Amino acid sequence: MAETSSKTKYYVGVDLGGTKILSGVFRNSLECVGTAKLSTKSQRGVPAVIERVARCVREALDEADLPLKQVAGVGVGAPGAVNFAEGRVIFAPNMEGWKDVPLKKRLEKQLGLPVFIENDCNIAALGVHVAELKAKPRSLIGIFVGTGIGGGLIINGNLYAGFNHTAGEIGHMVLDVNGPKCGCGNKGCFEALASRTAIFQQIKAGVKDGAKTLLTDMLGDHLDDLRSGDLRKAIRRGDKFVAHIVEDAAEYIGIGVANLVNLFSPEVVVLGGGVMEALADEMMSIIVKTARDYAMPGTMKGVEIIASKLGDAAGITGAAVLARRETR
Repeated sequence: MAETSSKTKYYVGVDLGGTKILSGVFRNSLECVGTAKLSTKSQRGVPAVIERVARCVREALDEADLPLKQVAGVGVGAPGAVNFAEGRVIFAPNMEGWKDVPLKKRLEKQLGLPVFIENDCNIAALGVHVAELKAKPRSLIGIFVGTGIGGGLIINGNLYAGFNHTAGEIGHMVLDVNGPKCGCGNKGCFEALASRTAIFQQIKAGVKDGAKTLLTDMLGDHLDDLRSGDLRKAIRRGDKFVAHIVEDAAEYIGIGVANLVNLFSPEVVVLGGGVMEALADEMMSIIVKTARDYAMPGTMKGVEIIASKLGDAAGITGAAVLARRETR
């Protein structure tokens, strides 16, 4: 149970994704004292999703046995392009109808608390940098592989947002101009080749074309309940079809890492998100080897490529870091 002294303030971090909403209640020390999880259900429309975010915050507080009045602020990592100063989601490609949404204003009205909105992968990079790496690297690139692929950039110790506050949209680097169509409208984007959505689409297309996989024994022919963890189980049971698709995705991630190292020369590249949490053992060696193969000679010297230990908690942790920073 969380400590309930009236002087103790807590921070709530929310990770709003295309598939699920996670929320966590954190002490000033960034110790998590309660969490909640809901499916996003973006097909229900923007107002319904915002209500679900507010509900997820309340459920995490209930889990921590804390009242709203002990929360100093709420940080939210939202998918897509975000205007931090205005608290608006400019465009979220994996969420239905999310264009120019005043998320800060609407959530503050529902919760009666200060709310701060940032891109979800910027937030996750901030969480890894501050909570996991103790803010030691001066430069870091976070690559987060989930429903889509996003990134966050730490430059000179600070989150780098860029001129239009849209820096870090690495999932929309085009890696294959003749590749599959992406949710953003372009073809061959990084996330159209290596995200969980892309991996699942390739598996389902292969099964439709007659490919043999243990996944159909586990989940049925339509694979409606497929999860990243199922891929790990299938690979470890010797499923060559799934292994091949996951290896291809890992190679694309490695190429993406090489491009980013060539461009930014960071101290650390951190890989996170649900896919990496489930499949780091299967993917990391391929990612590192491919990155070293594709990077310019000399650019990889001393660069660490690691999988985040925070896993799916990077988003809520970073959102709490943001709320703590903005309310001090």
